[in-house]
Amino acid sequence: MGWINALAIYFIIWWTVLFAILPIGIRSQRDENDVVLGTEPGAPATFSFARKAFWTTVAATLAFIAYYTTTQIFGFGLDSIPNLVPDGSKNW
Repeated sequence: MGWINALAIYFIIWWTVLFAILPIGIRSQRDENDVVLGTEPGAPATFSFARKAFWTTVAATLAFIAYYTTTQIFGFGLDSIPNLVPDGSKNW
């Protein structure tokens, strides 16, 4: 895997993890009983993108390390899936 492919895969993992992490720990204005006039009550009361980006980067890096280890070091890929299940037509 070249560095451009690795960067592209990391980018995809990062964005996927971001959307998984965004709702974690968010309290809405309704939960805080502090709804600002003219806003949606379900909008976040406070939000820190820097904190979400940090935890997204940590989780995405761990996920990328797992992906890289599985595919490049152990050699497991999508082509390996049919070989995981033994062929049922063979007589053992």
